[in-house]
Amino acid sequence: MSSSSKPLPQCHGSLQELAKGLKLEVPRRYVQEQREPTFVSNGSSPLPSLPVIDMNDLIKIVLGSDDHMDELNNLRSVCHEWGIFQLVNHGVDKLLVEKMKEEMVKFFQAPEEEKMRYKLKEGEYEGYGQTIIHDQDQKVDWADRFYMITNPLHRRKSNLLPQFPQLLRDTFEDYLQELHRLAMTLFGLIGQAVDIDKQEMLDVFEDGMQSVRMTYYPPCPQPDRVIGLTPHSDAAGITILLQVNGIEGLQVKKDGIWIPVNFLPDAFVINVGDVLEIMSNGVYHSIEHRATVNATKERISLAMFFNPKLEAVVGPAKSLLNNTGNPPLYKTLVMEQYLKEFFSNKLNGKTFIKKMEIENGEACETG
Repeated sequence: MSSSSKPLPQCHGSLQELAKGLKLEVPRRYVQEQREPTFVSNGSSPLPSLPVIDMNDLIKIVLGSDDHMDELNNLRSVCHEWGIFQLVNHGVDKLLVEKMKEEMVKFFQAPEEEKMRYKLKEGEYEGYGQTIIHDQDQKVDWADRFYMITNPLHRRKSNLLPQFPQLLRDTFEDYLQELHRLAMTLFGLIGQAVDIDKQEMLDVFEDGMQSVRMTYYPPCPQPDRVIGLTPHSDAAGITILLQVNGIEGLQVKKDGIWIPVNFLPDAFVINVGDVLEIMSNGVYHSIEHRATVNATKERISLAMFFNPKLEAVVGPAKSLLNNTGNPPLYKTLVMEQYLKEFFSNKLNGKTFIKKMEIENGEACETG
């Protein structure tokens, strides 16, 4: 937080409206010259691509097919080596996904005064607006975003989802239900792949805290001088990302190199978040990612975050530690406090999960 007692200069209005009037120069508060370069493929080193997992193969694990151990080991390997994958044949109704995309586009095309009905309020992090400012010198992402908690139901803000136009609201509710079903299936399988007890995963994630972020990245006259989404790893258990309008921009950091993600048609991108890295005691790795922007085209994305219950304790899974005899590498924290600490800091790579690590000296002593 800012050390100054003066109120911080928040971004008023939407970037979408500001960008419409820009010709050549980007306002200084958005300029981020120091960003790390993107990997460029050539003949000798082709562009690495995200692993692809077929839900039909994961179902073999549920059914206990002869080759289910191969699928389980592959899932574990992908979550360890990459921390992200594209999921195809995920089972979510295609018509619902297309309807959700259409409603997202309509939302961001609506007049400014309609969107500003949901604007961020001072001191809060739910609502519509630009980057939340934590200190005077902070740079601002080239994006408008709408973030809100959708579960537990009693934590929903009455001025957000309940006030959406009916078609958007109904579509959202159907989409949330479908993605919850998918997320719980994935939690069970991801936990099984690292030998976390199934009941422990259920106790932590069933009816857990869920939230959504809709993001609009306007075209930018100087796309190389801004960042759409600051590099970070998600605080969640998993994130399910839908690219809404076919414009690329997501990049992931693998082995110190930023790699562009080329979305497959009808696929979701699944991120392993910090919570799963902690619960797996470091076997899984949350993925650091960022978003770049386009010079001439807007980009829209929809991310769903699936977290433990707010009263759950986030820490290395007890069943895993008991089975392996390994010392815990991460501290434990109640989920509600964990989220408060995450949102009180600006995004910055994987610095938040680093704070959750037990100091080397302590780890050595217990090991």
